[in-house]
Amino acid sequence: MRIVSGSRRGIPLKALPGDTTRPTTDKVKESLFNMIGPYFDGGTAVELFGGSGSLSLEALSRGADQAYVFERNAKACAIIKENAEKCRFVDELAIFRTDARNAAKKLKTMDVQADLLFVDPPYAKTEFYGLVNDFIELELMAPEAIIVCEHDKKMELPESYGDFSRVKHVVYGSSAISIYRK
Repeated sequence: MRIVSGSRRGIPLKALPGDTTRPTTDKVKESLFNMIGPYFDGGTAVELFGGSGSLSLEALSRGADQAYVFERNAKACAIIKENAEKCRFVDELAIFRTDARNAAKKLKTMDVQADLLFVDPPYAKTEFYGLVNDFIELELMAPEAIIVCEHDKKMELPESYGDFSRVKHVVYGSSAISIYRK
C-alpha cells in the first residue's frame, strides 16, 4: 500500500497487521480518486473508520488542504500517525481516537465542513452508513461535497442521502464504491 499520486506519490504506507482493518487497495484507491478528482484545489477531507489513514493521506497528496481521521483503535491511530509523519502531513492531518459516531458532533464544534467524506466501516456494520445523515443534518457538507462509501458488493446503499444522490456505483472484486453528490 502506498500513496498513488500527487505530491507524495510512491511513499509506502503501513497498515495494521491482521484482519481488524481492511485497507483500500492501491488499484481501488487510484480508480476512486480518478472518479472524484483526481486532484483537488484545496478543501477538507473527513475519513470515518480511518484504519491506516490512506484515503485522507491520498487526498492531501492530491491537493486537499486538511484532513480529519476518526478511528477508535489505538494501534490503528498509531499507524495513521506514523503514516502522516512519513508523508510529512503531520500539520494537515488531525487524528481523533474515538468512535465514528462522535465525528459529526466533534466537527460541528470545530466549525468544519467536509468537501470529501469517506465512509468505510467494517463490512458487517451496515448501520454505520447512516452516519452520513448526521453530517447532512448538522450542515457539515460543503456545497460541492462528495460522499464516498466503500462497502460489500452485496450491500445495497440508499439511492440518496438527503440532497446527495448516488452518481456512481462501481464493483471491484468483493468490494463496491458508491459516490454521492448534490
